[in-house]
Amino acid sequence: MRTPLARVRNLGSAHTGTSDFWRQRLTAVAMALLIVPVLVVILTLIGRNQAGAAQILGSIPIAIILLLFIVASTWHMKIGMQIIIEDYVHNEKAKLACVMANNFFCVAVALASIYAILKLSSGV
Repeated sequence: MRTPLARVRNLGSAHTGTSDFWRQRLTAVAMALLIVPVLVVILTLIGRNQAGAAQILGSIPIAIILLLFIVASTWHMKIGMQIIIEDYVHNEKAKLACVMANNFFCVAVALASIYAILKLSSGV
């Protein structure tokens, strides 16, 4: 049920809630599966010097696990924060600015993390 004013302004459901719901559940399952190997990697790094840590993190399988975890967690973070912003920020301009800032922040975190992992794994 929409009011005539809402129909004129085209306010209402964007019909994207279900896809966001499933994407967030998919990334949560991916993170749940990847957390055990990531914790094993972190525990093996305890007590190592920089050269030893670089050697462990330079391994290709370790880099792949970390890259998958970074992508899943930043995507999960982006979706979660976007839902919170859309639900609780009522001013449309502020909502747009917050969603844009959220997207830029998540991309920046993901790119910085991916760069660091790729630099370690390439040995440069």
